[in-house]
Amino acid sequence: MKQAELFAPVPMERFEILSREELVILAKEHQRLINIIQKDNENLRALNDQLKQRSLFIEDKFITIKTKLFGKSSERSGRKSSQSSKIKTKDKRLLLPSERYPEAPLIERHITLDNPPPCSCCGVQLQDSGMTEESEYLTKIPAQFYVVVQVRHKYACRSCHGEIKTAPAEPRITPGGSYSDELIVDTAVSKYCDLVPIERQVKIAERSGIKGLPPQSLIEGTHQLADFLKAVYLKLKTEILASNWLHADETPHRMLEGDARNNWYLWGFSTKVASYFECHATRSGDVASNFLTESNCEYLVSDVYSGYSKAIDVTNEVRVQNNKALIKSIFCNAHARRYFKQAGESFPQESKYYISQYRKIYRLEGLATKYPDKKEKIRLRLRKYFEKIRDKCMQDIAGYSNKSSLVKAMSYFLKNYDGFTRFIEHLELPIDNNPAERLLRSPVIGRKTWYGTHSKRGAETAAILFSIIESCKLNKVNPSKYLKNLVEDLHNGKNPYTPSEYRHLIKNP
Repeated sequence: MKQAELFAPVPMERFEILSREELVILAKEHQRLINIIQKDNENLRALNDQLKQRSLFIEDKFITIKTKLFGKSSERSGRKSSQSSKIKTKDKRLLLPSERYPEAPLIERHITLDNPPPCSCCGVQLQDSGMTEESEYLTKIPAQFYVVVQVRHKYACRSCHGEIKTAPAEPRITPGGSYSDELIVDTAVSKYCDLVPIERQVKIAERSGIKGLPPQSLIEGTHQLADFLKAVYLKLKTEILASNWLHADETPHRMLEGDARNNWYLWGFSTKVASYFECHATRSGDVASNFLTESNCEYLVSDVYSGYSKAIDVTNEVRVQNNKALIKSIFCNAHARRYFKQAGESFPQESKYYISQYRKIYRLEGLATKYPDKKEKIRLRLRKYFEKIRDKCMQDIAGYSNKSSLVKAMSYFLKNYDGFTRFIEHLELPIDNNPAERLLRSPVIGRKTWYGTHSKRGAETAAILFSIIESCKLNKVNPSKYLKNLVEDLHNGKNPYTPSEYRHLIKNP
């Protein structure tokens, strides 16, 4: 029977000819049909709710992916402009270029007239009065390439004429090579500090009149420089292994050829004054465990990657046998905050509380950094904000889908709560792993410009030179000056020194 026929009005005369038993049967059948319809409606409502939840999850995932692809990379929250945050502009005297750049050499250029004009009053030719008017501007002399003809004099015995000796050649990174130490260092700094691919450096040289400069020979020069500085690289590792705590992070590295595996990883370990990279064909935690086993580290600052957890477990097993202090994890709060900010794209109101609490945490941490003598008291104030986030997560987590980005952020925070808050009790420890991520920024940008390395030797060269140059940045040392002085001192038989040691040498010559 069709639904329209079932609910169609029934003439009263039809009920008059039905018996009592037939009316009871008809009423039961009618009730049965109503129950079926109600049950179907309940199923439809449940299906509708399920589809809504599924739709929300798909939308949530789409928003997250869209943000990763097209969103801003900064994690700073927008703040309303206030009168106190505005920069007050005052009329100040603009500094002259010689005052702004005191290290730049000064060139004095006199502008004179060969034929001075006549006086507009009497017509007599003007003469130099001795008075001048000065102004300054900054200029640049483009890099110049020139060929050095090395003439080594020979010395003969005027008495017996039995021997001739030639003046020894100056020591160089590549004895007998076609390039000077200065050119090799400049090429390496341009690539690994300024991230200029060598092919582009060749184009720049071509505009200066040097055509046909072979890129492969310049690349070979960077390999030879890395070999020459290997002792400094190992010394950086020693500095980091001796530290009580260190940062650890890793990023993909493309091996274009020279190995069966294309997907390699650049592993970075660092402290406040030293950076050390290793390139491996695996992301296994064995790389970190091999490094940590040699170290004196008691706190490892990292993200919540299982490879580091495995490395800590393996290292601690060895340390138990040797009666050494165990390593504890310090997890990166920037990652936890990042998860809440990503959830805010789909759950803006729900995520607002967590983001605001983290904003307060980082504001207090900034004050602790600014006022070291009050750091302990300020750090203790941080715990209540972490506890508020923890309590709010435990209260709200059951109210949302387990697949939503908001629950993912809550679970991530709750599961790793101890690692997020352990830094509070140790004043020397950082709040996050951002310093390690900043050190990996140049290798990440670099791989986008030169795509990867073509050999295992190229990967080793990248690890060595990135380690040295990023350590220079940590110590606010000019990489060009450091490498120039270092190479010269090594030629003169002096011991190698790291950028942190060089910084002290500059301060205390």
